Amino acid sequence: METHHRQVCFFFLSFCMYGAICKKIHYSVPEERKTGSLVANVLKDLKVDVKDLSARKAQLVSKSSRQYFQLDSHSGNIILKDKIDREALCGQNDPCLLLSEIVLEDPLKMYRIEVQIEDVNDNSPKFSKNQFIFEIPEQTHINTRFPLERAEDSDKGKNTVQNYTLSPNEHFRLDVPSHSDGTIYADLVLEKQLDHEVETLLFLILSAVDGGIPQKTGTAQIIIEVLDANDNAPQFNKALYQVKLMENSPLDTPVTRVEARDKDIGANAQITYSFSQVQEKLLRSFMLNTNTGKLTVSGAIDYEETSIYEMNIRATDGGGLSAYCKVIVEVEDENDNAPEVAITSITTPLPEDSPPDTVVALFSVTDADSGDNGRTACTTETNLPFILKPTENNYYQLVTQQPLDREQASEYNITITATDRGSPRLTATRIVHVHISDVNDNPPVFETKFYGMQLRENNIPGLLIGSIHAVDLDTEQNAKVTYSLLPGKVSDGPTSSYVSINSETGNLYAIRSLDYEEIKDFHVTVRAQDSGSPPLSSEVIVRVHIVDENDNAPFILYPLQNSTSPSNDLVPRGAEAGYLVTKVVAVDRDSGQNSWLSYQLLKATELGLFAVGAQNGEVKTIRPVSSRDAFKQNLIVVVRDNGHPPQSSLVTLRILLVDGFSDPYMKSVDLPKDEAVEEGDPSLTMYLIICLSAISTIFLISVVMFIIMKIQKSKKFIGNYNSALNHPVGPNSQGNCVDSGTGTLSQAYNYEVCLAGGSLNSEFRFLRPLFPVFSVESSNAQVNPRSSATSQELHRSSEESQHFIQGRASLSEDSAPRSGAPGCTVNQATGANVNSDWLSYQ
Repeated sequence: METHHRQVCFFFLSFCMYGAICKKIHYSVPEERKTGSLVANVLKDLKVDVKDLSARKAQLVSKSSRQYFQLDSHSGNIILKDKIDREALCGQNDPCLLLSEIVLEDPLKMYRIEVQIEDVNDNSPKFSKNQFIFEIPEQTHINTRFPLERAEDSDKGKNTVQNYTLSPNEHFRLDVPSHSDGTIYADLVLEKQLDHEVETLLFLILSAVDGGIPQKTGTAQIIIEVLDANDNAPQFNKALYQVKLMENSPLDTPVTRVEARDKDIGANAQITYSFSQVQEKLLRSFMLNTNTGKLTVSGAIDYEETSIYEMNIRATDGGGLSAYCKVIVEVEDENDNAPEVAITSITTPLPEDSPPDTVVALFSVTDADSGDNGRTACTTETNLPFILKPTENNYYQLVTQQPLDREQASEYNITITATDRGSPRLTATRIVHVHISDVNDNPPVFETKFYGMQLRENNIPGLLIGSIHAVDLDTEQNAKVTYSLLPGKVSDGPTSSYVSINSETGNLYAIRSLDYEEIKDFHVTVRAQDSGSPPLSSEVIVRVHIVDENDNAPFILYPLQNSTSPSNDLVPRGAEAGYLVTKVVAVDRDSGQNSWLSYQLLKATELGLFAVGAQNGEVKTIRPVSSRDAFKQNLIVVVRDNGHPPQSSLVTLRILLVDGFSDPYMKSVDLPKDEAVEEGDPSLTMYLIICLSAISTIFLISVVMFIIMKIQKSKKFIGNYNSALNHPVGPNSQGNCVDSGTGTLSQAYNYEVCLAGGSLNSEFRFLRPLFPVFSVESSNAQVNPRSSATSQELHRSSEESQHFIQGRASLSEDSAPRSGAPGCTVNQATGANVNSDWLSYQ
């Protein structure tokens, strides 16, 4: 109860100080009203309607530790929340006020509410004791006054003690004067001389009556002992003692010492000290030594509860005479109350795009101390995007001072520190938790600026190529990323016909099977977009490289294997070991090591006569040719690539051992008679004509199909094709012929076909390259531009083959062929596809 008294006093003083600043609204309510009773309606006093009251988040903030009232924002009624006992709340303080504030936000406005608790007559006057004993000498003078102890009534105003009455007697009357503060007290006045011998004891009834309706009364018995003569009463050296005492003084701290003297001697001069007319709370705080008059602290001294103590001390001698003095103790305040921080409202979560000066929290700071001990200052950390703005009546606003970024800090624990100005200074802290809500301000970000992926050719449709991933720093829907392909072209088709992407996972899949020989690589653009509003996106390029597989067998360029009559190579009998017979030329459409070719003699009529170069495909004799060797020699050569697993092609060579020419420019050829008969066979000529007609037809069809395919391709490829077809061909181009030592052709080739006369009518003698840079592609073979053979090696091998062909195919000027002169025609094969059917014959 004493704590409540201090708080009420403190807030009453505060309101007096700020009365000129804030508008005060006063209401009253009787004590002991039932819970839920209506106190008042504030709409008229606030000059607002019910809608504004609710919209502006009206709150009733109590200034005491207990909330006795509540505000109904839907009606504006202040309702009694808890039953009030004025005496327990305020004690003897009058008026008894409960202070509150009505806080309206947006804009901020505060109204001070004073609710006066009106007293009802619910307490009867009460004396501290049921009996009071007075020892009065018989020689006491008439009109001597004897102060009586006051009756205590917890009520106030007219409900407190209004009068004292005394039972009828002949010696005493009752005088009821009043103090300067209006309180009354009773003095017992002697009207008739006492006579110890007549009457030693007098019994009187003292009654205290309040002014309530109905009246209530408290009584006490007065016992008067008539003593024998005592001429002198004690006398205090001072009638008033004023001292100052620091609050929270420890027990047994000396306060003051009162002293009285008596002129009598003996028992009549022995003085005892006692309290007179003091309240119970004072007896709990102070102790008086009855023999010495020393006043000491015996309980807690709290300035906020009571700032001043008044007490009457009586000195009584052994003869029963008494004297009285007054002691006033002023309590000095000590800084023993830390500030209190009360949060009124808080906004959380707070959007990260909140503008500066957005109100995050509203709170008040109070201190129960007085003076500098009760003045406070409020601060917060300096490294936060928030600042404090003081408002009126110790209210503060926590507002934003700079932009927020949830990705850097998703929440803040803001420590508010309130410090008073006392010595030593006391501090209180309050932590405000503010969560930052996300807005879509971050686009998705890919892990890398560029993605490179590999895909093996001949893949299965639907195969996973790779995965891309983008991260969005936002949360929830703002961070949900979906992936999509941007429109584009791969070769001659749209991107969507080659690859697809999973919109949720970012997995990239191949839609169709791809061929390295058609597409080496391609790129697509992927967009990552979040689900925010508005959505944000970013893009990245994904380049897919096609990895070659060994899916093409070597293609035989020479000797051609699709002729109805296979070609025959002539070898003179008597040729030495190492004699160059012919050369197998092959290409492979694959690339890298898949296009590296090797040659091996698989089968021969005589195994010990010929050998094939493993790298260059040259067929040479490994021993001298003798007359015992068979005229016809059949060789089967296998050409393998270096892939895994390797692929191979077979080529059949027919070699005729001929007598009569032993040097490169033979002058005569003596063939056996059976061969001469074969030369004169007209059926061979017919077969050759049919073959040539068929080959010409196939050639024309191939040209038409080739032109149709090229028209469908882009202008870039059409231009490359035209430039390849326009490459000049002439008699001087032989010096530029390139032949790969490994049999692999890397660029566009010109081929010269020579036909020998005699019994070998219309046979293919050799297919010779005329140009150093070419690419050959047919239904069975494609030349890879990354062939392992170098240009120098091709050129050296081409010159060797040129001498060989000239030596074999040229007859002496004086030697006439039996079936016509040999002829040669040059066919230029350029561009992407060349078929053996393109060769023309003369």
